[in-house]
Amino acid sequence: MPNSVAYLMLMAWPLVSLILFRRLPLERAILWCLIAGYLLLPPLAEFDLPLVPDMDKFAIPSVMAFLLCLLLLRRPVPLLPRHPAARVLTLFFVFGVIPTVLTNGEPILFRRIANSDPIVFLTDQLPGLRWRDLGSVIINQMIVLIPFLLARRYLSTPGAQRELLLALMIGGLAYTVPSLIEIRLSPQINIWVYGFFQHDFSQMMRQGGFRPIVFLPHALWLAFFMLSALLAATALARAEASGQRLRLMLAAVYLFAVLVLCKSLASLAYALAFTPVVALAPLRWQLRAALLLALIAAVYPILRNTGLVPTEALVAQADAISAERAQSLNYRFENETRLLARAAEKPWFGWGGWGRSLVRHAETGQILSVPDGRWIIVFGTFGWLGYIAEMGLLAAPLVLLAQAARHAPQGSVSPFAAPIALILAATMVDMLLNATLIPITWMCAGSVLGYAERLLYPGLFSRKPALFGGAQALLPDTAVPERRSLL
Repeated sequence: MPNSVAYLMLMAWPLVSLILFRRLPLERAILWCLIAGYLLLPPLAEFDLPLVPDMDKFAIPSVMAFLLCLLLLRRPVPLLPRHPAARVLTLFFVFGVIPTVLTNGEPILFRRIANSDPIVFLTDQLPGLRWRDLGSVIINQMIVLIPFLLARRYLSTPGAQRELLLALMIGGLAYTVPSLIEIRLSPQINIWVYGFFQHDFSQMMRQGGFRPIVFLPHALWLAFFMLSALLAATALARAEASGQRLRLMLAAVYLFAVLVLCKSLASLAYALAFTPVVALAPLRWQLRAALLLALIAAVYPILRNTGLVPTEALVAQADAISAERAQSLNYRFENETRLLARAAEKPWFGWGGWGRSLVRHAETGQILSVPDGRWIIVFGTFGWLGYIAEMGLLAAPLVLLAQAARHAPQGSVSPFAAPIALILAATMVDMLLNATLIPITWMCAGSVLGYAERLLYPGLFSRKPALFGGAQALLPDTAVPERRSLL
């Protein structure tokens, strides 16, 4: 159980956010409110308020950033993108949960039938979804989208995208200190500070050592954040023309070394594949690589449903590397198979919340399946409509950026847009295995979408937008912070 320090940190974050927004430029305030909240706030701890979603380390920074941007700085945040496809996907993401709630009003009952007599014992049940749940689910979807909307408006200029990459790099460098402590001593920092361990400790042990987790939900989340920081440092080093390039290259090498020590095969494979692309490939080739990854992530459920994914061959390949990794991958595939069979009973709108999409024992209600990948969680909970809305909203910025870059003059595309697009695409691929969709992912998606829209619709943000994208009084675009020393 979280201790009092955990809840004090959650309660103190609105004050921290206020200080950030008063003292930093808007772009940096948004970035550090969300990134620092993700890195420092306690996992699992939350405030369970009536009729609204749980307020945790993801929701509180997002809500505070949105409110302070609107109420303190008087800076509008348009609620809908300009491009029609992105606008439709946004509406589906928020309001597509309505048919899910309306089609899941019945409770799920678990019964035990006596062998000698036709007597049925009700052993457990999962509640059905009611009208009062509808508001909470819609509000939760809106809170999830806040980083996306903020980044689309205020983190989509080349200067702001540089700030985004810089924040990821600095956050990663700072997090290497507690990570190295846990690699050496075992994951203990969350216990020392917040009084509990947030996951299964046995999963933190790999290759005769430990994987760090610090304050994140899982060691895989930390490794992927280190990957993002590595790609950010590589992109900054490539774009830097002054004497800072050597320091940035050394930072990238250091982050890669820490990533190796994190003992995550997937994140290390992404690093080996994508770091050379960010460092050497032309921007247009980076965008093509991001599009290819997004396509793989988007069509995977279709291939998985039709049995076209060669799961046995993939497990055999993993076994050639490590028997332990092969066992883990096979375990994921077996759970996906069970969960897909469950999701097939309600394919269009899903089963809704309360764990209704999980496979359970018919008599006891005991959970028999563990969903790992984000895609299977969304597919089982919200069905095809929810999956298309979420994955489409993540993939659409990549498609629009590639379209805009194809028509842009040679050399005019921001050198920071393509690396952010690659980080986003890598996350989409990782979501096939892990539930690594976090506010930082939505920030990357919003930044890429906003930049693509700036290219497609010149002057889009040169006027003060209304909440739903209209134009009002003239307002200069947000200023880019002055360029200073990176390290």
